[in-house]
Amino acid sequence: MKSILYLASGILFGLFVAALVWVVARSPSGEAVVLRPAPTEKPVVVYITGAVPRPGVYALPKNARIQDAISAAGGFLAEADKSEINLAAVLEDGEKLEVPYIEGASPVIGTPVPEVETSTSEVININTASIAELDTLPGIGPTTAQKIIDYREQNGPFLNIEDIINVSGIGPGTYERIKDLITVDS
Repeated sequence: MKSILYLASGILFGLFVAALVWVVARSPSGEAVVLRPAPTEKPVVVYITGAVPRPGVYALPKNARIQDAISAAGGFLAEADKSEINLAAVLEDGEKLEVPYIEGASPVIGTPVPEVETSTSEVININTASIAELDTLPGIGPTTAQKIIDYREQNGPFLNIEDIINVSGIGPGTYERIKDLITVDS
């Protein structure tokens, strides 16, 4: 009798294990969920010219306003005529936005190097110049002049004029304005 009971228990346990394996091993019903990346809208590309500090081509989010484009270009210059610009207008892809100058104001074309040439007649050695001498360069004020001096004291003399871009506060635009006015030679 005991052996029949063991045999029946073994068969039931075997059927239970087989059913469990069948439930776990069978393929799930339905289809797999495929996650796709969120759609990103194509940006609006606009060309901004005129009375802004950094005219150029800018990519802005769809439904951006003219105010957003002007902010991207650095805002208005003091000579900008804002009266005819609708800052709330939505930009269109490929649009050219011309920010007009106030009548009688002369637009600055290119870099203001000619104006600087009249204020300084000789090339300035950035390895030996004082704060006052560096301050005469366009785009370099007393604070940036001090940063130049601090940089050369911490890192040694500038090996070439392009190294001045490593100074905090001097970017490619400032370098372009001063590159013909500075030297590292004695």
